[in-house]
Amino acid sequence: MLQRFFIFCSGADIDILQDCSSGENTKYAGIGATVFFTAVMATIAGSFALYTVFDNYFASIFFGIVWGLLIFNLDRFIVSTIKKRDSFFDELIQASPRIILALIIAIVISKPLEMKIFEKEINQVLLTEKNEMTLENKDQLALQFTPATTALNLEIATLKDEILNKEAAVNTLYDTYISEAEGTAGTERLGKGPVYKEKRDKHDAELAALQELKKTNADKIEVLETQIAAIATDYETKVAETQPVIEGFDGLMARINALDKLPWLPSFFIFLLFLAIETSPIIAKLLSPKGAYDLKLAEQEGAVKSWVAQQKIQRDILASTDREINNRVYADIAEEQELYDYKRKIARELMQEQANAFYKKQKSVL
Repeated sequence: MLQRFFIFCSGADIDILQDCSSGENTKYAGIGATVFFTAVMATIAGSFALYTVFDNYFASIFFGIVWGLLIFNLDRFIVSTIKKRDSFFDELIQASPRIILALIIAIVISKPLEMKIFEKEINQVLLTEKNEMTLENKDQLALQFTPATTALNLEIATLKDEILNKEAAVNTLYDTYISEAEGTAGTERLGKGPVYKEKRDKHDAELAALQELKKTNADKIEVLETQIAAIATDYETKVAETQPVIEGFDGLMARINALDKLPWLPSFFIFLLFLAIETSPIIAKLLSPKGAYDLKLAEQEGAVKSWVAQQKIQRDILASTDREINNRVYADIAEEQELYDYKRKIARELMQEQANAFYKKQKSVL
């Protein structure tokens, strides 16, 4: 039962193989088994590849099975259409388009399994890329918020410098009226005279202005710092909104690109393995000698071809003979006087009817 199933997978004619040796049956069962297991591996590879796209087990398994059946049908078609010929090079030329197709199928099948085999390494590459993308994303977003933050910080620095300059001026006035009281500067008279009072009043006025300036600028600085905090909050919100996009950067194309960044030699050997598996039915068919099955199949196809050619020749002869008979029959009829007289009578009546109809039409016009 299993051998019969594998023979079906090989695309061979079961009725012809029944009349062949067990060796022929085993050969085609082996070819069919290769076709079947290649389709199984294609189903697994396709399911994994589609899972990275749909992220759904049922959808990926369903489309993986469809993909496996497609590969099975293609492989079965490729193997069943290769006919044994007298020359190996003729067979190779016949199989060359199918070998190219097998090469394409091997690439398609091997790539998803390579991604599964090197999944940990691919995840590491993706993690590094995600970290780089996160840093680049933060830098790009910072370019949007940095100018506003810098302007606000500069304004805060200006307000603080204004307070410091005012404090310096007040301290200078303080030193001036103290020196006036000590007699070390100004009028150089010891004691608190009119000049001292004038300088003291000026200092006190500037000190009050300084206190008012500190209060005013403190309120302004608080407002500016609130704006800076709001900008920082907006920046963090923007980063949080864009981060899921970066975290979701692990689709099929991203994994294929990450696989390409890994050393090529292991992937190349895996590809060669699948290429050998995919082309093994074709290679086995090319290398195997012409057996009883091939001879019987050629005989059957030749018999059908001869029968079709014979039928065409018979149809051509029948048509030619029928044409000659018809020509002779009509030639004999053409010589009969009775048929001539009858057609002459009918023609006369027809001409009379036409003449009468023309006369009636002309009369109606007049």
